[in-house]
Amino acid sequence: MVKFKYIILLICLTGCLAACKKNAPVDDYDPTPQFKADTTAISAFVKANNIPATKDASGIFYQIIAPGSGNVSYLTSTVITADYEGRLLNGTIFDSTKGTPISFKLGNVILGWQFGIQKIQKGGKIRLIIPSYFGYGTQSPSSSIPPNSVLDFTITLTDVQ
Repeated sequence: MVKFKYIILLICLTGCLAACKKNAPVDDYDPTPQFKADTTAISAFVKANNIPATKDASGIFYQIIAPGSGNVSYLTSTVITADYEGRLLNGTIFDSTKGTPISFKLGNVILGWQFGIQKIQKGGKIRLIIPSYFGYGTQSPSSSIPPNSVLDFTITLTDVQ
């Protein structure tokens, strides 16, 4: 009877250990197909709405409305103050400062902003159309922004420190 208990225990232990995956990646998400789909959607959106946007090397589309003035070299610690409105491609506004600029450290905003803000200076205005990979990706920060959403921001940079 004692041998039987040990055999059962050994079988259970072996089953538990066999169920463990070894060297499995924690996140095997491949962003490439979504990035391609986002780029196609943005290209169609820009064309359909006659937006004179440029695609930069990262894949972000931008339109400099006003360049601003100055010669700031941006760092992640640079504090920017901005008035902005964020929309989805269907036109739904998901966030807006409503004319009351707010301040952020550049390193604390989404990558799309980190890349795009550097294209203007204080007083500048830019439109950024950001693939989901450089926005919130698969993680939705709120119910108003679905996962994998392309983001369309109009940003006025009111101050840079």
